[in-house]
Amino acid sequence: MPDSPPLAAAHPPRPASAPPAEADGLPTPRRWWAAISVWLAISMTVLDSAIANVALPTIAHDFGAAPSESIWIINAYQLAIVVALLPLASLGEIVGYRRIYRGGLALFILASLTCAVSHSLPMLTLARTVQGLGAAGVMSVNGALVRHIYPHAKLGQGIGFNAMVVSASSAIGPTVASGILALGPWQWLFGVNVPIGLAALAIGWRMLPENQLSERRFDWLSATLNAFTFGLVISGVDVLTRTRAWLFGAVETIAGLAIGTLLVFRELSQPRPLVPVDLLRNRLFALSVATSIASFAAQMLAFVALPFHFENHLHFGQVETGLLLTPWPAAVGIMAPIAGWLADRMSTAILCAIGLVIFGAGLAALAALSAQPSALDICWRMALCGMGFGLFQSPNNRMMLTSAPRHRAGAAGGMLGTARLTGQTLGAVGTATFLHLFGDHGEVIGLFVASGLAALAAAFSLSRTAVKATATA
Repeated sequence: MPDSPPLAAAHPPRPASAPPAEADGLPTPRRWWAAISVWLAISMTVLDSAIANVALPTIAHDFGAAPSESIWIINAYQLAIVVALLPLASLGEIVGYRRIYRGGLALFILASLTCAVSHSLPMLTLARTVQGLGAAGVMSVNGALVRHIYPHAKLGQGIGFNAMVVSASSAIGPTVASGILALGPWQWLFGVNVPIGLAALAIGWRMLPENQLSERRFDWLSATLNAFTFGLVISGVDVLTRTRAWLFGAVETIAGLAIGTLLVFRELSQPRPLVPVDLLRNRLFALSVATSIASFAAQMLAFVALPFHFENHLHFGQVETGLLLTPWPAAVGIMAPIAGWLADRMSTAILCAIGLVIFGAGLAALAALSAQPSALDICWRMALCGMGFGLFQSPNNRMMLTSAPRHRAGAAGGMLGTARLTGQTLGAVGTATFLHLFGDHGEVIGLFVASGLAALAAAFSLSRTAVKATATA
């Protein structure tokens, strides 16, 4: 090997295990201002889904629309996020994460204003689609920004704070929506995003970190194939589970899977693919993705099944059901920063496995509820689920981000969101299937299956210890 130049000899290279000083997070107080900007943005994107759910009956009544038509106010938002998540994450590596964040947030603000002045259901649905694209801009680079905001030694803590914000937003969403609707019309639900969004944009404009840009060109063909894959599969599954047009739904689903297969084969030959198949070759990353999908499928199985179970079989009212569901996200919000702190100090694989075992035990306890449980019987089980899930989520997200090379942080962050949405979609479809096949017993069966999925996720997590041991041997 050639000798190093004299200047390099005077400054020996940094050990490979230590992150480079210039990239090891932002200095304070800029770090906290950047974090606040991200927290404001992600809280809006989470809240907007929850508050729209609460307002659906009112919106449908105002526009004279059927419930089946008004549901697209929710579906259009979610579908736009899923379709745009990976392409925008890839674009962030090319033009910069903070540019994608700024553009996504600005689009979200403008779309929120359009939602507030919409005078018909088609106009509102279109505005919600654009709003979802803006939310995807924020979500797609959220993980990558966090990795650049916090020092490596405090990354778990930073991810834990983000998870706490998401959980708190989920928990207070219905309450915030009810409060706004008590004071004014449903249009205010979307209008409130404008001042919050402008504050987040103003703070983030200068405070968010820059990243090293990739010199490759954006792959428009892969982005188009990605959109068709997720769009057709999610739409097809929705048709299969909610309507009688099963043949049309099956054709959509099969077409989406076929296009997805073509997309994967195309991506295998790309040096930095839009769909991060290069990262999935890393067993640690792949197992983290599998753990995330299984756990979020279990979460969504329970979230969809429990309201039916509480109202139809345990005979609680709608308001009581809402209160009984609250301990879960509240416990996640409490545990998430603690788990993030622990993830910086102990084995992530073991920490996640412990959390998932607790999560699975809580789900099994909910499935085994007596015919006439007290509110306390339900609440401690819900809190147990939240504690376990909160103990798992932040460390697993940390491992997904850190097991990818730094220059692929955007792709890793996009995959983090995609794994979550994939798991939640599978869980929702699973619940619909169990309710269709088993009728009144479908909710309990769904909870037991969710507990089994949590155990499977724990097994995926523990297997990462063997991968790490092999890598360090």
